[in-house]
Amino acid sequence: MIKRIILLLFVLCVTTIQAQSAKGLLDEVSTKVKNYNNIAISFKYAINNPAESVSQETRGDVTLKGNKYVLNLMGTERMYDGKKLHVIIPEDEEINISTQNEGDDEGITPSKMLTFYEEGYSYKMDIVQNVKGRKIQYVKLTPIDSKSDLKEILLGIDKQTKHIYKLIQKQNNGTNITITVNSFKTNQPLSETLFVFDKSKYENYYINRLD
Repeated sequence: MIKRIILLLFVLCVTTIQAQSAKGLLDEVSTKVKNYNNIAISFKYAINNPAESVSQETRGDVTLKGNKYVLNLMGTERMYDGKKLHVIIPEDEEINISTQNEGDDEGITPSKMLTFYEEGYSYKMDIVQNVKGRKIQYVKLTPIDSKSDLKEILLGIDKQTKHIYKLIQKQNNGTNITITVNSFKTNQPLSETLFVFDKSKYENYYINRLD
């Protein structure tokens, strides 16, 4: 009995130390990100679900400033000006306009990608990988909400720069989404109209207002 109690205490101590260490690392990432005026990221996006025979890989890029962003992915541009989300689909010559409420979205939107972990997750340290000489420390995040569609998230952080290198989102339905950062640039000179939707550029497009 005493041995079991000692073992349980040891496991508890290790778990507590891991959580504190993981929180410290995530806090460093969050603080650094919030000090940038803007961030421009190019990335590889992969979605995989063997049971559904789904396997797709593509590249994209996103520019973020505060909660505003412009995301280009899979031939679609998503522009969020802080109030309205404009989804521009050149192939269909269609634009969908809606009000985005990030608080109602369990997924990781671009403006939340670098700070989403601050609420709603428990976390602990995971493996360390060597990627071309870079030490990538993974943190495992588990949703506190037992009804969440997410099973867990693995967040890979460059130990030197404190930038996010990789995000692996595992869903309960077997779908895995992986975002790998190819370039991470900060404080870039941005046009004042970058996040402003200009209707005159899309005269022949059908505009669908969803709210």
